Amino acid sequence: MKKGRLNTKEWNIIKRHPEIGYRIAESTPPIAPIAEGILSHHERWDGEGYPQGLKGDEIPVNACIVSIVDAYDVMTFGRHYRPAISDEKAKEELVRCAGTQFSPFLVDKFVMLQ
Repeated sequence: MKKGRLNTKEWNIIKRHPEIGYRIAESTPPIAPIAEGILSHHERWDGEGYPQGLKGDEIPVNACIVSIVDAYDVMTFGRHYRPAISDEKAKEELVRCAGTQFSPFLVDKFVMLQ
């Protein structure tokens, strides 16, 4: 809920959440099968994501799906730091970022299903 931008130290703390979620999931038998997807949901199709710098098909499919759905949710419901945008604008943004941030194949499927 901080007002304004995060500093480098704060951003580095935030970037640890995939690894923390991974450890929690891995140690919880009912959700252990999705641990890798949790770890990888901030990886980017172009390899510029975190925490492992995975690229393209190296990223687990479930992580790619979570990444798209999470971005759509943030865009259409907004956050305290960003107002919501329309469904149409959110889909345009997903398409614009397909191939860099998101799997182009899965973005196409997501947009078709909406």
